[in-house]
Amino acid sequence: MLGGIAAASTALLLVASCAFARGVSPYLPLFVDPELERDVERVLTLAGEPSLARPIPAVAVVAALPAACRVDAALCVRVRAHLERYVPRLALTNATFDVAWADGSDRALPNRHGRRIDSSWELSARAHWRPLDHLQLSAGVLAYEGDATPTGTLISAGWSKLQLDVGWRDYWLSPFTDSAFLLSSEAATMPSISLSNSEALTRLGFRYLVFGARMSHSDEIVDDDGTLTSGHPQLFGVQLSVEPFPGWSIGVSRVMQYGGGSRSSSFSDLLHAFFDPAREDNVPPGGGVSEQFGNQIASISTRFVFPGPVPFSAYVEYAGEDTLSRENYLLGNAALSFGIDLPQIFERFDFTYEVSEWQNAWYVHPLYGDGFANKGRVLGHWGGDQRRAGDGVGAQTHMWRLAWRPRAGGVLELRYRTIENESYSSEDYERGHDFTLRYARPWRDLSVGGELTAGRDVDGDDFTRMLAFVRYAPSSAAPASNATPTRTAAAQKRPRGAELFMAAGANLSRVRIDLDRTLPTTETSWAPALHLAIGARRAVTERQDLGIRVELDEVDEDWLLGVRFVDYRLRVGRHFALTAFLGAARWALETPAYGVYVGAGAEWSDILPSWNVGLDARYAPNISRDDLVPSDPAGGRSSSYREVVGLAFYVSRGF
Repeated sequence: MLGGIAAASTALLLVASCAFARGVSPYLPLFVDPELERDVERVLTLAGEPSLARPIPAVAVVAALPAACRVDAALCVRVRAHLERYVPRLALTNATFDVAWADGSDRALPNRHGRRIDSSWELSARAHWRPLDHLQLSAGVLAYEGDATPTGTLISAGWSKLQLDVGWRDYWLSPFTDSAFLLSSEAATMPSISLSNSEALTRLGFRYLVFGARMSHSDEIVDDDGTLTSGHPQLFGVQLSVEPFPGWSIGVSRVMQYGGGSRSSSFSDLLHAFFDPAREDNVPPGGGVSEQFGNQIASISTRFVFPGPVPFSAYVEYAGEDTLSRENYLLGNAALSFGIDLPQIFERFDFTYEVSEWQNAWYVHPLYGDGFANKGRVLGHWGGDQRRAGDGVGAQTHMWRLAWRPRAGGVLELRYRTIENESYSSEDYERGHDFTLRYARPWRDLSVGGELTAGRDVDGDDFTRMLAFVRYAPSSAAPASNATPTRTAAAQKRPRGAELFMAAGANLSRVRIDLDRTLPTTETSWAPALHLAIGARRAVTERQDLGIRVELDEVDEDWLLGVRFVDYRLRVGRHFALTAFLGAARWALETPAYGVYVGAGAEWSDILPSWNVGLDARYAPNISRDDLVPSDPAGGRSSSYREVVGLAFYVSRGF
């Protein structure tokens, strides 16, 4: 069977290459067909493709199929059959309709384009016509009770290395599947124009996305003279990423909300503010709010794919709502997300866990009274809609998702989400949470199923929601039964140089504390404390390794959590290596403090089989938090800063 699947996938690759790889590539939809989208995520992970953005071009999935087919034949059949819908020059690619009953809350459904919990129906459909390899016209609609948007309606022209899209295209600037700090599908799709590439450039795997979009009308825009004006704010964004080694990618993203009404929206002013936000887009000392050009958000994200019998991907996003200390390279009002995705456990299960936390001031801005939002919904993380309007309170969210494909067919998925807003808010919030159970099963040329959700929102209101859906899914796209995944010996074996590891030891740290400009700076004494870590790495060249690591240190009697999103090792000899890293640190103070931290060190490898000894020097120059609780000093500055210098000595065990 495996040989037949591989042959069919190769045939699809050839046909699809002829159909759209030479020219434009269509995009797979966002949050309208969860089973398909989850299958695509699994294909990319099993193929070792570390995606950092969505929607995913169909040609990227086609290219990943042959590698994924060697691991999971049934998955390959489902995704291959769906992709076949995009091959004809004229085709209906997606159609979904659902009806729902809900009671107890009118808050937004996460990532559903603005749809509310109590919305009783939704219709989504897309079709395309490709008269030429380099031109495609797409027609789409996403409608639910209360709103309708032509999501997916696009004119696409160009080549795989330069594609122009004009119309209602979604943007998801994050490796995460359940949230994105900069742009997600939380709000309704905006009309936009973009340039991007579906085929990576150069041996570094360079990808780019540049776009401009028009946001919904607002009457709460502060003009340059401090008065209110009305209009459509504009949105400008860029994402650049590289994949210099197989299975590891890193990218940076920036978006800016600007203009609207009589506010300046000239291209030259936009470029000045975009490339020098500390001077051109932040409030200068003694200046007024209206002197800002706009509202910016930036992030750095990475994804690491670990191969082997139980492959997984780990991913991190570190973002900032503004600059810090008027330095362009430092992110202020920080946010951090970490996720892990296991696409195949015990052959029939897959599991995902994602956690996010952000400081205050996200998605609110003094220039834009309606916030960083479109049609009343935030453009980023769904947690931004789980609070009162205008309240820029920080929060923490968690998401667990477990799916099972029984032999009898279909897929059963259980998902749990929870959110807790910070207690310093003047509003009274409760912990919000929801459980969702969904089952989908093929029936003739359709996929039918149901969903049950129950929980409590941040206002303390209990809610229940039941939903039934039907989707267009030709029978070949979803076999009646789930075949047992077929693996080759190469797919099961972990490649040489790939390892998981745990570490334990001690850290020696000193902290410089700058609470306020009205108070003297203090410095603690050097103090030893516990150090723990867990991570994964893989060889990317004969002597170089890359990986990801999470570590926990006690520093000045509080816990410092570090996430190394670049963890590098250069093996100099058989028993010696040099290391370096870049990461983000979270310090559990009165409210969470965040900052970037860097380090370098040395490792003595295999002192015993699989046992290593490491020594790292670490530096975190600006771990910051805003003064938000009564115990914070009342002075001339709204933030406090801490600088950490230290060493970590540890013993690690590889597996």
